[in-house]
Amino acid sequence: MKNKTIKILSTSSDVGKRIDIFLSEKFKEITRSNIKKIINSKQVTVNNILVDTQSKKIKEKDVIKIIFQHEDNTKIVPSKKHVEIVYEDKDLIIINKPQGLIVHPGAGNKTDTLVNILVGNYKKKLSSISGSSRPGIVHRLDKDTSGLLVVAKNNFTHSSLGKQFSDHSIKRKYIALVWGVIRPLKGTIETFITRSKKNRQLMTADDSRGKKAITKYSVIKVFDKKDIPKISLVEFELETGRTHQIRVHMIYKGTSILGDQKYRKKNMNFKKLDKTFEEILNSFKGQVLHASTLGFTHPRNLKNIEFKSKLPIKFKNLLDYLEKIKN
Repeated sequence: MKNKTIKILSTSSDVGKRIDIFLSEKFKEITRSNIKKIINSKQVTVNNILVDTQSKKIKEKDVIKIIFQHEDNTKIVPSKKHVEIVYEDKDLIIINKPQGLIVHPGAGNKTDTLVNILVGNYKKKLSSISGSSRPGIVHRLDKDTSGLLVVAKNNFTHSSLGKQFSDHSIKRKYIALVWGVIRPLKGTIETFITRSKKNRQLMTADDSRGKKAITKYSVIKVFDKKDIPKISLVEFELETGRTHQIRVHMIYKGTSILGDQKYRKKNMNFKKLDKTFEEILNSFKGQVLHASTLGFTHPRNLKNIEFKSKLPIKFKNLLDYLEKIKN
């Protein structure tokens, strides 16, 4: 299938509008961030001249052309594997992602991802706004973070959910086990998050550089057991959704999530550790972090809906062991 080009003639009411605002008004199903991507990808012209900035102003009787690139999902290797579906309707799917599953294909992993599973089971019944390599994907969870994730079946739904994520109106709660005790026991962490200068694969908290990141937290319980350092069961609620946000904010608070190999304190080497506890923890092969609650306004019926996910069995086993061992 060929790319689709749409031509629009501006009117007197459009004079002075920025090109990104003009296009957002004409294509309400596309988010502003995706309009920006389309402009940056050189898919927009005004009077046959490429637009290279979203701040370009519109004049009367300008001829605006926008090229919509055909999304070809055939390049993605379909997988007939299955994931747990918590909820599904004609517009969206709520998935309970297991730990260890990557959300979309990338360098070094082209086949064993959630996107491969989605393409294998839903074929063309997925939104295309995020591009051909990420059909249906509105947001993501880290590979080793388990829990709830919403997938869009069409661009109308994708655009609505995308706006809710941008407006920070999506309800997202996580449960984690954290080394030590966070002080105060309840609070809000507010920093900027940017890419680390020392390691470009990592993010870091900064007081002035990067994107604003806000995490609310509440310590549910503290475990103080023999042969195990203090551990806290913590609930987090995200106001923003930056890359590795909770994990970065734990480092910022001087601690880290159990099992996290990327974001961990350098001095987290213990001379003596309960062997059974250590074996259960090592079975995680990643951070003990679970996306437990996801709530939003349904794009179609505008009703507020909320989903909850029980802790994965390995997480529960670790909690059960902490509960039963003696002080």
